[in-house]
Amino acid sequence: MNLFRRVMRWFFLLLGIVAGLATAVAAFFARRLIHPPRQRLWGAPGDLGLAYEDIQFPAQDGIRLSGWFIPAKADSVRDGATVILLHGWPWNRLGLTADDIVSGLDGSKPVDLLRLALALHRDGYHLLMFDLRNHGESAAAEPVTFGWQEANDLLGALTYLNGRTEVNPNRIGAVGFSMGANAILYALPQTELIKAAVAVQPTSPNVYARRYGADILGPLGKAVTPLTELMYQAAGGLRFGAMQPAFPAAGAGQTPVLFVQGDGDRWGSPQDVAEMAARTPQAHGPLLTESVHRFDGYQYVIDHPETVTAFFEEQLV
Repeated sequence: MNLFRRVMRWFFLLLGIVAGLATAVAAFFARRLIHPPRQRLWGAPGDLGLAYEDIQFPAQDGIRLSGWFIPAKADSVRDGATVILLHGWPWNRLGLTADDIVSGLDGSKPVDLLRLALALHRDGYHLLMFDLRNHGESAAAEPVTFGWQEANDLLGALTYLNGRTEVNPNRIGAVGFSMGANAILYALPQTELIKAAVAVQPTSPNVYARRYGADILGPLGKAVTPLTELMYQAAGGLRFGAMQPAFPAAGAGQTPVLFVQGDGDRWGSPQDVAEMAARTPQAHGPLLTESVHRFDGYQYVIDHPETVTAFFEEQLV
């Protein structure tokens, strides 16, 4: 009996340690969803010799957003064509530095959106780069909703561009990465101003949470993920399963959307993106790229900007 009691005592002690660890990890990740760490801007378009304006404008629901407008060269033949770049979570308008402790644990890699902006500018486009709510220098509106409420930011950006005389409102495109891609899908049923879009690795939050947890936490992920979701909901967030970009994608109308997805994405899912594309009336792709990590899919677009420019050259007419 004494041995049995000792065994049970150790069992419950270990169980308590595991439960405490799972709760602590869940609280850490929930905080990143509710109040994501803000990256300071580490550069500007002027570093690459690009003229630009510091701008602010309201999201459709009034949240203050900060960004840059980069005008095309005076001799551009694009007739006012403009591209909006939308970043992922928890990036900023420049991309991701991947220099924090989480990046060291999960293998995140830097993402340089300014490189893509430079390529698009050289091809003759005006550019709008801005921080989504809760990121960079834009105002807070917690929690992050992975594209659902962030669509209001994109709609606000469209209103802003519509007020600029050098922008042709019939030739506006958008490129979104991850959460930014989701925001495009949520916004498309609400506007006709986006004439073409590139969605780079959009993802359903429930798919991402499950696969991310399994990848970096192993078996512990099965306990941490639902705890994280409960904490996120307690802060005003929706159930992960209630945020499904495939549903608004069905209302994208006649806007052509090019989907890009890495075939080895351990956090997202090619099948998830294929379902979004199947529901999108004018879907192109998914263009599956060779990858061993989620960040390889992002890097493909930055390393091959001709994929984006060729699509816009064909669709922004």
